[in-house]
Amino acid sequence: MGEQQCHSRSLHSHSDSPTVRSLSISVDEQNVIPGALSLIRELRPDWDLRHVQTKLFTDGITNKLLACYLDTSMKDAVLVRVYGKRTELFVDRKDEVTSFEMLRAHGCAPELYCTFQNGLCYEFMRGLALGPEHVCQPHILRLIAYEMAKYHCIPAHNGCLPKAVLWQKLNKYLSILHTEEGIEDRRLAEIPSLKVLEQELNWLQKYLPTFESPIVLCHNDLLCKNVIYNEEEGHVRFIDYEYAGYNYQAYDIANHFNEFAGVSEPDYRLFPDRETQLEWLRHYLGASRRLKGEEGEAQDKEVDDLCIQVNQFVLASHYFWGLWALIQHRYSDIDFNFAQYAMLRFKQYFHVKPQVTALQPAK
Repeated sequence: MGEQQCHSRSLHSHSDSPTVRSLSISVDEQNVIPGALSLIRELRPDWDLRHVQTKLFTDGITNKLLACYLDTSMKDAVLVRVYGKRTELFVDRKDEVTSFEMLRAHGCAPELYCTFQNGLCYEFMRGLALGPEHVCQPHILRLIAYEMAKYHCIPAHNGCLPKAVLWQKLNKYLSILHTEEGIEDRRLAEIPSLKVLEQELNWLQKYLPTFESPIVLCHNDLLCKNVIYNEEEGHVRFIDYEYAGYNYQAYDIANHFNEFAGVSEPDYRLFPDRETQLEWLRHYLGASRRLKGEEGEAQDKEVDDLCIQVNQFVLASHYFWGLWALIQHRYSDIDFNFAQYAMLRFKQYFHVKPQVTALQPAK
């Protein structure tokens, strides 16, 4: 293939891994347990369904997630994830399965047991789902930086040069919002107009590529709860690969830094200060070098330059999730104030824009 550009879907060949089992079962999003037990009957035929215990996780604001297991240690738990209403607007489900399998092949994801009509079943990862109070702790921060470096060092399929998924997705989200322009909603009064959002996207598309951030395989949704810390084994793993795909290195890191604020009631005072960012980035660059078989530590200028790039991409992250929340506000049945969340993300975008654009790399 040579060094040609390619879109994220063509990067991972489905023939590289065994075909994932597909079950023609649909699970009712409002009543998950009966459908989940139908899946367990297929996946774990030796389990006595009368003894299957279930646990519904309430952290997600996109999908419903249920664990099914026999013993309280949840050693062999099966996770059943039911896609939220109209989430196909954001997520290409074929790409999600492909990313899942690729990450699994590189030791970054659990086993994917099957797909079903409106979801996935996969291996439960034991450990603590982190909160904002954890991700800034030095030993956990170091583990997260290492795990992200592992993602970013996964080579592109057949040596092609991937394109960032960011612009394609943002333009798609904006076009979805344009289809229902003019619908009055008083809860959106403090949200910038679509015209203003379009102007900002045009500016971002011209401005951010000038920083020449490398395009790598990214998680793209590294909020705190998507980081599972296994203290016993001394590592973290990332979960939920719906938004995984090739993107700017600096975007993935910036997005994680934004998520230090939390989701349900974001507090952007928790955004990591410069000292914490530099510590994180030094661990990340050191891990990247080791994973590539290179020697030596990251130089100060390399760390500083990446820090400036990351802070520019903070804007793209706020903009992305602001648009996402506006679409969710329109379509989602999940009990979450998406309008308020969109307002907060856009407010923070315009608040930090003059600060980050003033940052310039040292000569």
